[in-house]
Amino acid sequence: MLNIKRTSMRYRKASKYFYFIVLIFLYNSVFAQNLKQEKMEQLNFMIGEWVGTTKVYENGVVARQGSAYENISYDLDKSILVIELNTEFLQLHTIINYDEKDQKYYYYRFSKGGAARYPAEYKDGQLIVWRDEKTRFFFSRTQEGGFQEYGEKLINGEWTKIFEDTFKNTQ
Repeated sequence: MLNIKRTSMRYRKASKYFYFIVLIFLYNSVFAQNLKQEKMEQLNFMIGEWVGTTKVYENGVVARQGSAYENISYDLDKSILVIELNTEFLQLHTIINYDEKDQKYYYYRFSKGGAARYPAEYKDGQLIVWRDEKTRFFFSRTQEGGFQEYGEKLINGEWTKIFEDTFKNTQ
């Protein structure tokens, strides 16, 4: 009889630990999902159908200019942001997501020339993508309610604009 009571007490104690561990696991997974959703919602300013112009700079001067169209939307229950860019010079399909483990955004670019992955950060109301330590891309809202992307390259210690896409919402 004494062995049955000891076994029963051990079982209750073990089951309490089991339930505690399950509860912690569930809490952490819900918290992580909420963190990812919160981080992805910071990019809401990018959502829309955008029409505008693209400019390519060489040595700080506009070398080419043309029309541009961009459609940006969430997919997979807002776990990724999909960007479809079409200009006279470039077509890109881009996916942005937030990685909870690394605690950073990733920018996946796909073009006819191939694919690449770059780290990104959300800072001061804009998304900043780092191609490398000398090339960065900015995504932000304009004061007029539009949307802007531009890229800069570090040349002789100075950030120089290499492209700029300026959009207005079509809706």
